[in-house]
Amino acid sequence: MRVVVAGASGVIGTALTPVLRAAGHEVVRLVRRPPGAADERQWDPTTGVIADGALDGADAVINLCAVDTTAKRWTPEFKAELRDSRVVPTRVLAEAVAAHGVPALLNSSSIALYGDTGDRVMDESEPAGGGFLAEVDHAREDATKAAAGARTVLLRTGIVLSPTGGLLGQLRPMVAWGAGGRMGTGRQYLSWISLHDEVAAIQYALEHDEISGPVNLCGPQPVTNAEMVRAVGRLLHRPTPWVYPAWLLRLFVGELADAGAMTGQRAVPDVLVRHGFEFRHPTVSVALTAAVRP
Repeated sequence: MRVVVAGASGVIGTALTPVLRAAGHEVVRLVRRPPGAADERQWDPTTGVIADGALDGADAVINLCAVDTTAKRWTPEFKAELRDSRVVPTRVLAEAVAAHGVPALLNSSSIALYGDTGDRVMDESEPAGGGFLAEVDHAREDATKAAAGARTVLLRTGIVLSPTGGLLGQLRPMVAWGAGGRMGTGRQYLSWISLHDEVAAIQYALEHDEISGPVNLCGPQPVTNAEMVRAVGRLLHRPTPWVYPAWLLRLFVGELADAGAMTGQRAVPDVLVRHGFEFRHPTVSVALTAAVRP
């Protein structure tokens, strides 16, 4: 297949591109700067301009565009940037998919769409919840409707356990320095997935035409915040005795403390499992080991 990828320079996109090529797919990367390689085509989602021919003959578009929610403190301006970085590229690509008759759109979303769900198990049939991140993801998924007629897959990604960046990039040094501990009560659920399984699941959804609609990209066994921290501690052979209260987190990261660290989703990958996807890293300990000792 000829696959056009937007957001290919991120952690997931960087890992996905060589995997798709190894499987025999042709990958075209959309970039916002002047192209510097033969497989790159320029686009500007803010103006809706995509280079002529970029989508010609494409069998699928994969959109992974999004600004990291932890990149800055949540000011009104940054919250607008977070929303625009997700919704605007989605709308532009969905319209382009429809205009060029591209058969499939796989669009990044997240399990934050479900809101704070406590310990209730969430599969893909659950409606969107409340809160800023849930509202943003709902708007992002709604923007895919512009890809009328295309098979649309909504990639609701959990916390990706990557060797670099993300949650593990924050937890690992804290635990290594002896500062590891749970956030608040520690009972909030984290639906995680290894980087390998994240990429494999996207490829699986791409190659299986029967998959469409919401797909939870997360491991089959969610864990609580406290369990995640203890698992990192065991891996690094370090104690994790500390408790970081909500007020302290709010002091350091502001609104993100309540929207992220103090909330959780116990999401499960029902669609992937029903369609026969097999996880290489089905437990958090195996996923963490793969990330820390690849």
